[in-house]
Amino acid sequence: MTDEKDLELLRILEENSRLSTEEIATMTSLAAAEVARRIGALEAAQVIKRYSTVVNWEKAGNGEVSAIIELKVSPERDFGYDRIAERLSRFRQVRSLRLITGTYDLQLIVSGKNMQEVSRFVSEHVAPMDRIRETATHIIMKSYKENGNAFFEQPETERLPYCP
Repeated sequence: MTDEKDLELLRILEENSRLSTEEIATMTSLAAAEVARRIGALEAAQVIKRYSTVVNWEKAGNGEVSAIIELKVSPERDFGYDRIAERLSRFRQVRSLRLITGTYDLQLIVSGKNMQEVSRFVSEHVAPMDRIRETATHIIMKSYKENGNAFFEQPETERLPYCP
């Protein structure tokens, strides 16, 4: 079970997982060895699943297309949405998969080389699956923020002269 210090560590790591244990120790008033021990325990308990990088793919120029796919699903007796979600999560095209409230049941974020590839993935792999009743596809035209990171260019702030 995580305590307040663990939650503080998780927030710090979520913001910037490249900080050293010494930097995190300074931020949390813990010893560096204690930070390392706690992070190791959080990793072992699978609270920290892995570390990743947020990439502005548009700026990197890879030309991939992403889409949000919403699904209406007939839940399975005794399993609900879990089995269909597990099957969908196996596809390499699926970047995120969530159970949601509202008109649709599941939301996928998928990526492909172009709109045709995304469309083909939905029509050949997702829509024909048992228990999928309806799909709605929304092409992501531009991402302004991912995982808490804004993609806006931040102009350097001009320092004003100090006038007493």
